[in-house]
Amino acid sequence: MTPSSDTSGGGPVKGVGRDVERAVGEARVPPQTRASSDGPRSRGEAASGVRGEHTHSEVPIPRPVVQRASVRGQILDALRKALVAGELRPGEVYSAPALGERFGVSATPVREAMQQLALEGAVEVVPNRGFRVVERGARELAELAEVRALIEVPVLVRLARTVAVERWAELRPLAEATVRAASSGCRATYAETDRAFHRGVLGLSGNEQLVQIAEDLHRRSQWPLVGGGLSRGRVDLLADAAEHVALLDALIARDVDVVRGLVGRHFGGG
Repeated sequence: MTPSSDTSGGGPVKGVGRDVERAVGEARVPPQTRASSDGPRSRGEAASGVRGEHTHSEVPIPRPVVQRASVRGQILDALRKALVAGELRPGEVYSAPALGERFGVSATPVREAMQQLALEGAVEVVPNRGFRVVERGARELAELAEVRALIEVPVLVRLARTVAVERWAELRPLAEATVRAASSGCRATYAETDRAFHRGVLGLSGNEQLVQIAEDLHRRSQWPLVGGGLSRGRVDLLADAAEHVALLDALIARDVDVVRGLVGRHFGGG
């Protein structure tokens, strides 16, 4: 898909519609009205039984109704993936009604999801037009990496000395998941597993505020640069994932010097 600033609609956003299609389909289903088991059936219910739609022995199967907040959350996740994958391009303007048509939902949950992305700094509001994807350069990426290093390096060095080896070993599946995601070459999939690994490591600190701040910085560091500069390909993703495995090995071995060097290099590479 080639994103456009045209707000009149168009074809589905590549990769985004699929992520919300199931939820959207469920959201369209009106809540089922079930007859009370201890009261008389209404005239309409009796008539439906005569028509063969239901009989007294049939129990309607309730269908889950997806609340707007759930649809909004899934659209937000899909938009985040589209940002990381470069399907929503820096500098382009996207309107909530147009995206809503492509998702098959009203503009409201899309607008709410975009407003959340605006709070995160991914997009900016363009009055009477929609939301523009923020254009970011290499300098901002380097600054984010520096801040992340200032926060995470000392924490990981401290944890390397204090956390039990068994706790580090429990994170092995998260590290291996990043390797599998890197092998796929999908940046959006890798971004999720990358954050999950770092979240798991920092979670052992017991400091939820630290985890949330680091997560926000990490997510912002994954957004694409204007013009696609420094875009990470499969080889780069594999190298990054290998550092996760090496870091976990060093943490299990309680090798603080190696941990410090690996984490510094990890952030130094973006």
